[in-house]
Amino acid sequence: MEHKIGLLRQKSYIELINKLLIDRQVYGPAMNGKRISYRKIASPEELTDDFVVSDLSVKSFVFPQVEKLFSFSKHKDDIQAEDKNIEVIPHKVLLGVRPCDANGIYNLGAIFSWAPEDPIFNTRVERTTIISYACNKADEYCFCTSLDGDPGNTQGSDILLTKTESGDYIAEIITPKGEAIFALAPELFETVENFEKEKFLASVPKRFDSSLLEEKINVRFNTTFFDEQSLPCIGCSACAYVCPVCGCFDIQDETRGNSGQRIRCWDSCCSKLFTLHTSGHNPRDTQGARWRQRLMHKFSYMPERLNVRGCVGCGRCSRSCPAGMNLSEQLELL
Repeated sequence: MEHKIGLLRQKSYIELINKLLIDRQVYGPAMNGKRISYRKIASPEELTDDFVVSDLSVKSFVFPQVEKLFSFSKHKDDIQAEDKNIEVIPHKVLLGVRPCDANGIYNLGAIFSWAPEDPIFNTRVERTTIISYACNKADEYCFCTSLDGDPGNTQGSDILLTKTESGDYIAEIITPKGEAIFALAPELFETVENFEKEKFLASVPKRFDSSLLEEKINVRFNTTFFDEQSLPCIGCSACAYVCPVCGCFDIQDETRGNSGQRIRCWDSCCSKLFTLHTSGHNPRDTQGARWRQRLMHKFSYMPERLNVRGCVGCGRCSRSCPAGMNLSEQLELL
């Protein structure tokens, strides 16, 4: 659909948020000590837009860290199972999402929509409306432009807000869910002419040619490159847990007495336990092999199979790495 564009004055934006709060669960970026995290808000005053990216992505809103898949109980010789009731999954509005995070949810959806489709994930996505903030600042870890993104990317967003010099917002209405928000109060959106979006966006230098990534990384498969680059890695998996596109998970059963539940929880292919067999054999028995799998999955396997990458250039992995590993620098060396 063609994007509808309107101007939201600061006062009108606050009015729109207050309308959303009447009958919706609204989550947005707020200060949590010295950190930025997304939490349920009760008023517009709790929100902030003075940040590059939040410490954690918004992935957990559609792919929770721990989630029940079904419950079960045993009665004599009979076992009964009850699926998760996806009808109780609530509708949510995520405010202030950065374009890289919105794009991350879009790319993550390719994993969970690959046959067989995951009804829990897809229901969460369907019931989540994303109102993003275009990036007006960046830091040395940002590299979205190297992966075909940009600070004003609309992929995955329902509405994208670009802050102007006056503090007002230019709103791009992108999807039917965005149209539904617009329809709540169309009088708040003023007409815009000659919108020069780029002048309000952060500058993120392009560091490498993304069109060559898949070819270059495949050539490195049987070399020592990944062993050398992974030497600092301690296998803590912080990179996977802050990543907006990592979709690795484990399945576990929790039981008490004759009843229990099967849960899905985040996991990481950087972990030694991820591929450890019951026999004790581990097909990826070195950190180099595990690091190779992580990068091959993101920049070769996913593009080949799903037509999306497993990375959006948000830079969280590099910011959070206790060993100082920098993903964009490694990709430049391919």
